[in-house]
Amino acid sequence: MSGDDESDDDWFESALDDENGDSQPRDADETPVTAAESDAEESAPADTGLAEGDSDDDSSSADSNPFGDDGSAVADADSDSSPFDDGGGGDPFSSGGSSTVDAEADPSSDDGGGLFDDDFATAFESAGSGDGDSGSDFEEEFESDIPRVDIGIEGLDQMIQGGIPQRHLIVTIGSAGTGKTTFGLQFLHHGLRNGESAVFLTLEQSHDAILDTAGDRGWGFEEYEEQGQLAIVDLDPVEMANSLDNIRGELPALIEKFGADRLVLDSVSLLEMMYDDQSRRRTEVFDFTRSLKQAGVTTMLVSEASESNPFASRHGIIEYLTDAVFILQYVRSDTGETRLAVEIQKIRNANHSRETKPYEITNDGISVYQQANIF
Repeated sequence: MSGDDESDDDWFESALDDENGDSQPRDADETPVTAAESDAEESAPADTGLAEGDSDDDSSSADSNPFGDDGSAVADADSDSSPFDDGGGGDPFSSGGSSTVDAEADPSSDDGGGLFDDDFATAFESAGSGDGDSGSDFEEEFESDIPRVDIGIEGLDQMIQGGIPQRHLIVTIGSAGTGKTTFGLQFLHHGLRNGESAVFLTLEQSHDAILDTAGDRGWGFEEYEEQGQLAIVDLDPVEMANSLDNIRGELPALIEKFGADRLVLDSVSLLEMMYDDQSRRRTEVFDFTRSLKQAGVTTMLVSEASESNPFASRHGIIEYLTDAVFILQYVRSDTGETRLAVEIQKIRNANHSRETKPYEITNDGISVYQQANIF
């Protein structure tokens, strides 16, 4: 990119210049990112965030195409049936003191007997037994060579053993009013107060609106911006869709230059809505998520939930392209009482609780009540 065209083409830095008129000028001897460097960065293989020897659990199910011709996608296999169904299984919100992991348990016991030698009721009763009084979801110590990060939400981090692997691509799915934007801002704030750098890309709200939201909770985003630790960029979704090829090519180099450790895009649903053709929508979103992987930054995408299925995104695409999925939803009891609940649908390379837990949005942000039941 030439110096004459820089002000027109560099969407990231021009956005920062517009919003930070008082920011310090760039050092004169700082070398700009060249087109060749950007191309070389993009041509590098995407980092999947998986440890060596691990397999991608989504790729193993390539025979079953999650993107049907009708445009709908089924959420994770564990959520095919609604947790609010009164028939068939036990209460999904009961606290049994145990948690499941992504790997299947060994069906055989030490004495060689099968788990279901007795009747089903006895088998499930024995499988669900345990102390139940421990404050932790996990009884064994966790060891891993993969660097990990915390979300920064009290109660939720305790539901993830060891934390989320760095450079993972995360999506938070929820309907209106479930606190999706607050979830993303709190994720960034946790990193900022621990010395990390962060980028917030918003397609829905203005730069000032984001600062006001963070300021109401005492998170001091203005100070982080002045220190060069945080960049808030508000983009028009139509312009972003029209310039997505350029953004996708430049984003990894720009994020590396800024030194970002965490990034939030709010929301990916607006970007998906810019494409009427379903096939093109899938291709564009896939290529965009791949560029985020190349950037080597831990990224959280915010997505609207499907109107017909609270466990799936609006277009049923993004949950299959990400490494971790958090579901925010409303839960209503038979008496009409409504509460907010969070569920971890999947996290690659991490053990996590699959219980649905209540949470609240307060002046301090989101708090998850890890040891409480929904009702």
